[in-house]
Amino acid sequence: MTDLINLQGKLDFENLTKNIVKRLEWLGSFAKDPEGGITRLLYSQQWTDTQQALKCWMETEGLDVKFDEVGNLSGILKGVNQTETVLTGSHIDTVKNGGLYDGQYGIVAGILALIYLKEHYGTPKCNLEVVSLAEEEGSRFPYCFWGSKNIAGSAYKKDVENLADSNGVIFSEAMSEAGFNFRNETKSPRKDLKVFVEVHVEQGNVLETEKKSVGIVKGIVGQRRFTIEVNGEANHAGTTPMGYRKDAVYAASHMIYETLNMAKQYGDPLVATAGRIDISPNIANVVPGKAAFTLDLRHNDKNTISHFTERFTEKIKDISREHGVETTIEKWLDTDPVPMDPQVTGLIEKKCKEKKVSYKVMHSGAGHDAQIFAPFIPTAMLFVPSEKGISHSPAEYTAPEDLAEGVKALIGTLYELAYK
Repeated sequence: MTDLINLQGKLDFENLTKNIVKRLEWLGSFAKDPEGGITRLLYSQQWTDTQQALKCWMETEGLDVKFDEVGNLSGILKGVNQTETVLTGSHIDTVKNGGLYDGQYGIVAGILALIYLKEHYGTPKCNLEVVSLAEEEGSRFPYCFWGSKNIAGSAYKKDVENLADSNGVIFSEAMSEAGFNFRNETKSPRKDLKVFVEVHVEQGNVLETEKKSVGIVKGIVGQRRFTIEVNGEANHAGTTPMGYRKDAVYAASHMIYETLNMAKQYGDPLVATAGRIDISPNIANVVPGKAAFTLDLRHNDKNTISHFTERFTEKIKDISREHGVETTIEKWLDTDPVPMDPQVTGLIEKKCKEKKVSYKVMHSGAGHDAQIFAPFIPTAMLFVPSEKGISHSPAEYTAPEDLAEGVKALIGTLYELAYK
């Protein structure tokens, strides 16, 4: 492991590509899944092994390293003024059978950026900190952004302590087994943080399609998620004429078609997805009596999401009456769009222009830790391309030269924020 921890000589842009790929493969080795890809769930052994390996690497590079109460891992390059901190990093957890880049790329990029800045410019004016956030995905327990929400002071013990994973393991027990505990909620959030910059793979195909090296995120979309349950009448598939049926699947499919068609008429950047469908009794020779489907809505404008919600709700009610079924609509997620800080994003755009980096100002269609920090401190986000837009998959891939461009952009941004 020593060879993988020690970078030989000064980190320069010529060997940056080689080092970042090596580091990502090294980190991935602690959580390889026999079924493919990487599975690193919150407080699992794979999670613990990876965080400890990162801790060792950070210490070897001369950073001050510490865990907070819940397991967020920080490496700090101390500055002249230690009352202010520029923060970077991303999440270390993955989805099941995830890829090599989602989350952990932002951590590796942050560490490499701090190493470069330390070796070339010495002590910054304020602290530079890279954080390996404990959790973002919600893949083990039904709760997202546990890491960043604890730093921002918006996560609470009462919301998670009795949650269970798919094996029945309770959240508080898993946390204790990993050696961590809940934060002291009587303490206010950190006062030293002055800005957060996250680097992440795009998880879409916009940058690749437009042949841009870097995406400068101006905002993260708002999301609404619904479960629509349709109750009709189960009946014999052979003896029930079509005109006499209350077919829940027929009604649900009609609702899905009309809703998604309406979304296409609204146009980009609105997206609507019916990602899950459950049918009962789900038997070949029975007219389905029940059907339930999910609907995921995303847009970067809150008013547009609200308007679309009103329209699709009325459409579903009309279709329900037409088919003679009863329908309920449950909204179980509602997050507003989150803008990034215009001053910090403007700084990033300036650096990209100066360094002649090909970039695109864009919004993020996926949720990220940056949206948790943004209401708390000035926040910005950088994307690098994802091949074919594939993510949350072992097939996830970003070209080494694109990974390097993201680190270069991060180095330039952190230099402006912490040295000038």
